[in-house]
Amino acid sequence: MLIPVELPNAAVSVSGVWSAGSGRGTVVIAHGAGAGMEHPFLTGFAEALNALGFSTLRFNFPYREQGRRMPGPATHAIATWHAVVAHARSLAPESPLWAAGKSYGGRMASMAVADGLAVDGLIYLGYPLHAPGKPEKPRAEHLPAIAAPQLFIEGTNDPFIQPLSQFEEVLATCQDARVAWIDGGGHSFEVKGNKRAPEVVGASLAPLVAAFVA
Repeated sequence: MLIPVELPNAAVSVSGVWSAGSGRGTVVIAHGAGAGMEHPFLTGFAEALNALGFSTLRFNFPYREQGRRMPGPATHAIATWHAVVAHARSLAPESPLWAAGKSYGGRMASMAVADGLAVDGLIYLGYPLHAPGKPEKPRAEHLPAIAAPQLFIEGTNDPFIQPLSQFEEVLATCQDARVAWIDGGGHSFEVKGNKRAPEVVGASLAPLVAAFVA
């Protein structure tokens, strides 16, 4: 499907994939900065959520839709989140809805919610608190303003949240946040010595989401 998005200076459309569940709610899923919505990690995650009864809507950000590799302005991503959530609500008007995103996609969801987007909760699949090796530049100033429940699914070896003490300090500033740790996991939840296909890794996170929304 194509979802219309009104950007500050243009009207565009982005691709989306809707999969209906059995009435447990809707999870809208955004990709990370370096891969689109068809990445096996996200398809595995979505299919596992479908099996648990959730409807899912995966989508591309405009830069990815246009074949570019680098993300565009944050305002474009925020506008896209608003448009895609509105589209998801039109498909399942009575359904509770959660916004989920891998890394960049999750951070953009949090900025959209801080900007006024209404969702029942946020799910971060590896929140990129800062660029690796640059903890002096955290991306967290908007998180305390978010009233919706937030679930951070994080690998203990993720370089984007080291040192962990800084990440835990950020969590403490949030109104309603919890963390599900993946022991030994990196930024994509890869665990040294335990090689798994990306779709298997993504699927393994779905039960954490189900427990969170319950």
